[in-house]
Amino acid sequence: MSTAARAIKELTAAGRSVAVAESLTGGLVSAALTSVPGASAVVRGGVVSYATDTKHTVLGVDDFLLRAGGPVQAEVARQMAHGVRRVLGADLGIATTGAAGPDPQGSAPVGRVFIAVAWESGDDVRILSLTGSRDEIRSATVEAALNLLMDAARGTA
Repeated sequence: MSTAARAIKELTAAGRSVAVAESLTGGLVSAALTSVPGASAVVRGGVVSYATDTKHTVLGVDDFLLRAGGPVQAEVARQMAHGVRRVLGADLGIATTGAAGPDPQGSAPVGRVFIAVAWESGDDVRILSLTGSRDEIRSATVEAALNLLMDAARGTA
């Protein structure tokens, strides 16, 4: 069973819905989740906020935070996860932001990634230091985000 299928199973068992906010993964987390039959019972939708200003205008990420430190920060991931949860009316929000390469993103080196999951009363943010090609970094980010989502669905994040 794929990680996405296991995540859908966990969400369904917990009776929890999810919304996804993606930057460097560009929709890959949403695509993985929605490739699973029955995903429509728990997936509310997703926002690909690839452009930095979209993180602010759509998801409500603090504009000063983005201008001061750029989009590759733990706090940005946290705010993205809370924002998408709020905007799409989900129990859980999951977010990805980072530098997949081939070039660094501002001061963030290639492979620095932040993933976050948020729920009504809290959140969990993780930093990843990944290596490999752009595709490998994006793929590893999807896998890590889905695993974090499963932890949140079980209440262990």
